Amino acid sequence: MNMRKNDTPQQNGIVDQACIFCVENKERLTRPRLEVLKIIAANTKPLGAYEILERLGKVIDSPKPPTAYRAIEFWQKKGFIHRIRSLNAYVICHAVHRHKGEQFMICDDCGVVTETHIYDFSESLKNRAEDNTFIPSSWYVEIHGQCAQCQTN
Repeated sequence: MNMRKNDTPQQNGIVDQACIFCVENKERLTRPRLEVLKIIAANTKPLGAYEILERLGKVIDSPKPPTAYRAIEFWQKKGFIHRIRSLNAYVICHAVHRHKGEQFMICDDCGVVTETHIYDFSESLKNRAEDNTFIPSSWYVEIHGQCAQCQTN
């Protein structure tokens, strides 16, 4: 897929990956799905579903909430976006789309979310799980604080 005038490089890369993924996996790449992915990819901060719906309305005539929610759900299930639970908002996945754990650092001042890409449990968590004969299949961590840029402002 070619980069359009208003597309960002990040957005274009995700769109290319999504197109390839959909073709290889025989998934339908509908216009609402594509536009929702582009909207999320174009932002450095998480977007809520209604923000996504509002922006979707600028490129698709009168979209209904289920349209946006179905597209969000599709991309989340396929690993292209993450839900930031504490914010009830969505960000693009910057890692291989099939990783087990999700870990985010969230700046409480500017709202920027950084995906940390830690794929293994820490030793203490791993030992605790093993002590309880528990085998984790996935994990989710959000760390709130202040990013370096906000610390200097």
